[in-house]
Amino acid sequence: MCLYILHIAPVLFWLFNAGHSLGDLDGIPIAVKDNFSTSGIETTCASNMLKGCVPPYNATVVQKLLDQGAILMGKTNLDEFAMGSGSTDGVFGPVKNPWSYSKQYREKRKQKPHGEKEDSNWLITGGSSGGSAAAVAAFTCFAALGSDTGGSTRNPAAHCGVVGFKPSYGLVSRHGLIPLVNSMDVPGILTRCVDDAALVLGVLAGHDPKDSTTVQDPVKPFTLPTLTDVSKLCIGIPKEYLAPELSSEVRSFWSKAADLFESEGAKVIEVSLPHTSYSIVCYHVLCTSEVASNMARFDGLEYGHRCDIDVSTEAMYAATRREGFNDVVRGRILSGNFFLLKENYENYFIKAQKVRRLIANDFVNVFNSGVDVLLTPTTLSEAVPYLEFIKEDNRTRSAQDDIFTQAVNMAGLPAVSVPVALSNQGLPIGLQFIGRAFRDQQLLTIAKWFEKQVQFPVIQLQELMDDCSSVFEIEKLGSVSLKQ
Repeated sequence: MCLYILHIAPVLFWLFNAGHSLGDLDGIPIAVKDNFSTSGIETTCASNMLKGCVPPYNATVVQKLLDQGAILMGKTNLDEFAMGSGSTDGVFGPVKNPWSYSKQYREKRKQKPHGEKEDSNWLITGGSSGGSAAAVAAFTCFAALGSDTGGSTRNPAAHCGVVGFKPSYGLVSRHGLIPLVNSMDVPGILTRCVDDAALVLGVLAGHDPKDSTTVQDPVKPFTLPTLTDVSKLCIGIPKEYLAPELSSEVRSFWSKAADLFESEGAKVIEVSLPHTSYSIVCYHVLCTSEVASNMARFDGLEYGHRCDIDVSTEAMYAATRREGFNDVVRGRILSGNFFLLKENYENYFIKAQKVRRLIANDFVNVFNSGVDVLLTPTTLSEAVPYLEFIKEDNRTRSAQDDIFTQAVNMAGLPAVSVPVALSNQGLPIGLQFIGRAFRDQQLLTIAKWFEKQVQFPVIQLQELMDDCSSVFEIEKLGSVSLKQ
């Protein structure tokens, strides 16, 4: 990767000085989640199964970024095969949240218990695109690609204090994204502001002949207008999202955000998504079923890891998958295969598909009633320490952490998480906006207005502040926030 940067950066610099611009992202550093294929660069999905796998082609979204002059700084860590909500279960180890080392958090921390080491209580990033979120939050890149199957871009964005955008299903190509759940996977975008997300979306969006699910119609540029009047908007507040597990701080910021829209003349109404209570179970059945199907290709024959056992083909299959996959991946494969058994197919998979349609129709009915966007929490709480997070298993954590995000994937809608304010512990809290299908520009325009009102503070990393104080002075935002 270092050799790649050393070779490509001087070429781009020469072209720029010669007046030859490649595009809107000339010389801009980006990062890519390690489940997108990158030509000549190892792509592992943070799994032993794909250790040493070097694709011969770029994912469409990666190629589009490079064509516009972006510089790929590196591949980012994730939960193995993007199965998780903490970025803690990959073969390369867990991802640490940059806010663990922020001045805001360290000043708010209570007195450390006797004997506790300085670095023993670091925070998780959320997942599964935690590496991408951390890279953007720590100023190591301008933007990063994540993937979003049930909230994997928006969840870490909320925990890391950055913008996480999930486009409408079919707006951005999935070609080259190693599939988890084909009917829900969407490339996600992580940036430090909404305008940046719109800029990257403008580069990525559009039809791809290599992905039959992408839109056929030409896509217009995603330049966001400056919204000054929100009085004609109708903001929906889903009553089912007032979950008992929702922290009091997140609930308070959610309420204050609704009040902010109302104070500026927008119509804010309570709406109902009646099938929300079934969405986690429905998502689990459909997700694991597609996972079981997609993971079947990793058999040790064509590519990826292969064990040394040669007793029989069946023994080689079993040993390869036992060595290549972690417990989380194997567990989802087992669940999915159970749901797809002939005797279970109708009672589980088909019923889940029907419930998915009901969930999607709930959103259609709300938007047809005149609602422009829905305003919801992104996560139940702020980021938690790693040692607390791993007290519960991956399946339990994922079910809890995806509660506000996964229904959007089943409905194919666009959604964006915007950082709102810091908690009492000095940690980011994000809120989610959900829009109509293929009204991504409208959604981002409203999110941009909201972002301007709340003016989320810049992370203060002491090492960076010492070295780059002038940069922070330029980027420092105002002090207005929902907490005031």
